[in-house]
Amino acid sequence: MCRGLAALPIACLERAKDLKTRLGILLHKPELGHRIGNSSKLQLERPLRPVVFSRDSSREVLEWRESFDQLLKSKSGVTAFHTFLKTEFSEENLDFWLACEDFKKTRSKTKLASKANRIFEEFVQSEAPREVNIDHETREITRKNLSGATSACFNEAQAKTRTLMEKDSYPRFLKSASYQDMTKQATSRGISKRSHT
Repeated sequence: MCRGLAALPIACLERAKDLKTRLGILLHKPELGHRIGNSSKLQLERPLRPVVFSRDSSREVLEWRESFDQLLKSKSGVTAFHTFLKTEFSEENLDFWLACEDFKKTRSKTKLASKANRIFEEFVQSEAPREVNIDHETREITRKNLSGATSACFNEAQAKTRTLMEKDSYPRFLKSASYQDMTKQATSRGISKRSHT
């Protein structure tokens, strides 16, 4: 945001970010006819690069639709979801969630504090370069948690971001052309395997 916006009350800035997110979502919905065509540099809903599935990975792709947790447990699921989020310009949510997961594994108190500050500056503080969409109260709680950084200092912000992805981005991912192509490929691979045995 430009520096002139810093003078606005935080509630106004939060509302503006929320509206920006909602407008971005509307612009990417194919049923509204606002997709960017082939002539543009941006290719929304572009298929993921072709994947050759093994029997195990085919099963894994199909399990992603069972729950958001199944998707997050899968390394290739996280990669596919991240690629999809890039098309929606919201990959910072997953990057923040992953940074928090990595942060929780940190054992050194010194590293914990420096990592906490880095994550806060990159994702949580107002006007951060990759700011996640969380409410002012959660942002302030997280800021206070930094003073005595523990592996749990981002728990509330991480949970809010996870819920946002699960309720908003994940259903759109499951409906996306990319994921639909992957499931068709995985399903046909399963059928052809069964017919050969």
